[in-house]
Amino acid sequence: MREGGRTIIKTARSGRKATERTARQTIKTAEHSSRKAIKTTQRTAKTAQQTVKTAQRSAQATVKATQRAVQTARATAKAAAATAKATAKATVAAVKAAIAATQELIAAIAAGGWVVIVVVLVICMIGLLIASPFGIFFSDGGGSPDAASPTAVIAQINREYADKLSALQTGGSYDRVEIQGGLPSWANVFAVFAAKTAGGADGAQVSVLDTDTVEKLRTVFWDMTKITTAETEVEYPAEGETEAWTEKVLTITVTPRTPDDMRVFYAFTDQQNAALDELLAAATRDMWNTLLYGSSGEIVAVALSQVGNVGGQPYWSWYGFNSRVEWCACFVSWCANECGYIDAGVIPKFAGCTGGSNWFRDRGQWQDGGYEPHPGDLIFFDWNEKGGSGPQDDVPDHVGIVERVENGVVYTVEGNSGDSCRQRSYSVGHYEIWGYGCPIYN
Repeated sequence: MREGGRTIIKTARSGRKATERTARQTIKTAEHSSRKAIKTTQRTAKTAQQTVKTAQRSAQATVKATQRAVQTARATAKAAAATAKATAKATVAAVKAAIAATQELIAAIAAGGWVVIVVVLVICMIGLLIASPFGIFFSDGGGSPDAASPTAVIAQINREYADKLSALQTGGSYDRVEIQGGLPSWANVFAVFAAKTAGGADGAQVSVLDTDTVEKLRTVFWDMTKITTAETEVEYPAEGETEAWTEKVLTITVTPRTPDDMRVFYAFTDQQNAALDELLAAATRDMWNTLLYGSSGEIVAVALSQVGNVGGQPYWSWYGFNSRVEWCACFVSWCANECGYIDAGVIPKFAGCTGGSNWFRDRGQWQDGGYEPHPGDLIFFDWNEKGGSGPQDDVPDHVGIVERVENGVVYTVEGNSGDSCRQRSYSVGHYEIWGYGCPIYN
């Protein structure tokens, strides 16, 4: 039993020792695993940090590359715009050169000169220009059976505009109608039209104003002409023996959109924008006046832009009147002021026809009624009407602006013609034409 007990004790001691060894081994293994895991975690963290740094460097490189790309794109765009502008300027110069060369060519042919080479060169140059937006300067109404001249198209669309305003006024019962604002400049309309049509992807020609082309021009005109209306009632209190009353007023506002508005509206390309810039440059003003108004000058351009106005409020209020007056002379003066002719002493500021006619007579710038006038002359009338301003008494009753003269007919733009701004026509020497004031514009 003692031997067996010693054996049990020894076995127990051996078991404890084995357990202790196993525990120590387990602890060491755990410590080793822990240290290994820590090292692995540290290496993973370092790898992650390295990955982050690499990503940051890649992102920075991408940003820098993007910035360089943007800068390159901007530089390219600027270069393209500069090239387009340079091309447009060169084209304008070419237009002028072509016109001058054509005139010289005609003169040389008339003189019997040998100009075959010049003919070929000029024809080639003109052919290129006609296909561009600057072909508009060659649209004289010839070259096609259904082609119209720019002046004829302007007159047609102006009548449509006047008819539209008239329809708005007759669409209700109003005591008074006021028209505010005015049409866009016809030079602006034609320039936008030319840049849009000939400078577009399809590159349609603008040198011949045929039916289809005029329709495109008409669309541009109405896109550039915003018309809004507002109806108001004005209450007037009783005064003396006059009872209180209400006035119903229609206000028609005409807002012209600018060429810059239309660049955005039509999403012009760089080439179209450059062409538009050159078409509207100061150097082309005389070319527009010659093309659109038959050499009638700036005052006729301004007068034509006002066709359709009813009541004359912009003109008599500008002159200084608080209420309506007979406003034909105010209209002429307003147009002259818009051109700077009053400040330059070319046309006087006058509200009465007698005062205006006397100004020209005193300066020797007067022609009698039998004279064939020039565009921009002021036309004075002595009406032969019973009552009102008549019968004829050798005193002027009305004044307007000569638009052009064709085939013995004088075409005019007149304010206060039936209380509106209208285009009229008379035969040269018509007996009610009293005379002409002839401004010296140059």
